[in-house]
Amino acid sequence: MKTPRIKYTPSWARRPLKPPPGGNLIVFTLVNVEHWVYSETMPRTVIPPPQGGSNPPPDIPNWSWKEYGWRCGLPRVMKILKEFGIRVTASINGDVCNAYPEMARYMNDEDWDFMGHGWVQTPMNKVSDERETLIKTKETIEAFTGKKMRGWMGPGMVETFDTPDLMKEVGIDWTCDFPIDDLPFEIETKHGPLVGLPYTFELNDIVVYPVEKHSSEEIYRRFRDGLPVYLEESKNEPRIMVISAHPYTIGAPHRIVWYRKMFEDLSRLPGVVYMTGSEIADWYLSQQ
Repeated sequence: MKTPRIKYTPSWARRPLKPPPGGNLIVFTLVNVEHWVYSETMPRTVIPPPQGGSNPPPDIPNWSWKEYGWRCGLPRVMKILKEFGIRVTASINGDVCNAYPEMARYMNDEDWDFMGHGWVQTPMNKVSDERETLIKTKETIEAFTGKKMRGWMGPGMVETFDTPDLMKEVGIDWTCDFPIDDLPFEIETKHGPLVGLPYTFELNDIVVYPVEKHSSEEIYRRFRDGLPVYLEESKNEPRIMVISAHPYTIGAPHRIVWYRKMFEDLSRLPGVVYMTGSEIADWYLSQQ
């Protein structure tokens, strides 16, 4: 069964989009910034408990894995993105603004686009009130940044059947919850269409390392092998390459060197433009 919210359209059957100023290859760079609540079960684990089963709170080793990312990994990521002048979208839990205000303030000062990513790192099908979670996250981020929060990606891209309707109802314009395309598309809701933006499983450090357990170079190898395809296809119509990073994973010393190498390679190419999620959504909407 196809989702009734999204019309299937193969790439050859679309009305071509005009490229944005700067080039045909759009690089959409996301950094996932999450609050893992110390007193709760961790959303993800890097190490199992010694006796098997699951780690009850406090899960100190797995909480520490994440916390190392905020203390050491994120500064490494930020340094690279600033060096290359990358336009960045922060996929951020709303409560990060309270739990890690120094980190959120730096990102806001660097003009990162804050995309809501839940209140804390809990899937939307497990929160007690989904609408309240969307509103609380949106209001907190807007109060902290002084800017409208326009985008959303649920923790783990998890939704209920009602999530798109609720997103549109509370004033969200676009979402990355459906990683099904290399270009934006429309998602139907009871309150009008949402814009769906590309996301990635392939250039996503969580998939590459904790899930598939590849070596440090793997994310760069995928980038290197896929780049010629994006460049060839973008000769005829713009394409969006998504690079998704989680600081507790990509920020490890043996991996951050490969993260940097991707942006080194992109910096040598003509026709590459870096855009935030809201900028991509506006570019798409301007042609509809």
